Amino acid sequence: MRLVVARCEVTYTGRLAAFLPEATRLLMIKADGTVMVWSDRDGYKVKPLNWMTPPTVIEECDASIVVRKRAGKTEDRLEIRLHEVLSDVEHEMGEAAGLEKDGVERHLQEELAAQPEALEDGLRLVRREWPTDVGPVDLMCRDADERWVAVEIKRVATIDALPRAHPTRPRAHRLSRHPRRRAVEAAGRHARRIPRDRLRRGRARCPP
Repeated sequence: MRLVVARCEVTYTGRLAAFLPEATRLLMIKADGTVMVWSDRDGYKVKPLNWMTPPTVIEECDASIVVRKRAGKTEDRLEIRLHEVLSDVEHEMGEAAGLEKDGVERHLQEELAAQPEALEDGLRLVRREWPTDVGPVDLMCRDADERWVAVEIKRVATIDALPRAHPTRPRAHRLSRHPRRRAVEAAGRHARRIPRDRLRRGRARCPP
């Protein structure tokens, strides 16, 4: 990985034309041939001002870096004219490790299926992925009063007004007070309401 901080101007020609006037920017040149031009502003956009993805040909002289890439019958060209180089460093990144996600909904479903009482005392699992006409219910359970409880699991959900719960237990929010059945949505940190029309439609296929 090569990182260059320089005052430069950038011209792109190809499927369209674009020009960045002289300013201080970060040039990121990856070993796979990817070239990106970054500025130190507009971070909310989380993307470079200009970039070229591999396969590319990179040509360099004292005052410019030219990146070329074939695009069908045409050629994309990124020309970076260097007016002042402030920093030019290279780093060996080594082997790339893949992204490992933790706490996805499937994992939460498995954990809650193994211990439904974490949601409420006396809750027991009847079936995972209970089919309905609007899609499967994550967990279909019965509570201590033998009422059916449909549990919807989300890794992240939001609701402004939530009752405080023990920090080590998933939060649950009652969505229905039907005398024989109700629905619960559980999340690692928060809970949110299931839309009422979906809840009504889903209840039509719940067990009697």
